[in-house]
Amino acid sequence: MKKIAIVYFSQTGTTDALAKAVACGAETQGAQVFAYRILGSDIVEGRFKNDALFEELSDMDAIIFGSPTYMGGPTAQFKAFADASSESWSKQRWKNKLAAGFTIGGSPCGEVQSTVEYFNVLATQHSMLWVGIDAPEGALSKDFNRLNASLGVIALADTESGLHPVDAKTAVRLGERVVELIR
Repeated sequence: MKKIAIVYFSQTGTTDALAKAVACGAETQGAQVFAYRILGSDIVEGRFKNDALFEELSDMDAIIFGSPTYMGGPTAQFKAFADASSESWSKQRWKNKLAAGFTIGGSPCGEVQSTVEYFNVLATQHSMLWVGIDAPEGALSKDFNRLNASLGVIALADTESGLHPVDAKTAVRLGERVVELIR
């Protein structure tokens, strides 16, 4: 069975909703999904501490990263996790695993894509293989990938419902696509 991890931080619940949509897409393709929501209690004196999580991640076929965009990048909580992954990096435990990412921001011009670019750099440092968004409905679709990002899922918080339905649909597709590409 294909095993996917989703590691993310969510402050208000919108990133959590995106993570659940990604997981739904992966599960429809028959993957076993391990979702880990980073908590403030995981960070001790500024350092992310969870050796069991890093052991679990070593056994995954893919790792999908998620964080809201704060001040043009991932949250400090996610960054603490990324910094703590250096032992996995030094032992190349994530080498050749698939990687992908998703984020949500409150402003269409809030440098939201830079968060997914950060995830891409993190994955590349770990010798992972990056999976972006394809366009199963065409580049001009109004019902898919409404912000037209190809690097990953980039969502814009909807003030009424929190997560826009088109962004949720795009996140589902990312989960499906990651599983489709596992060999």
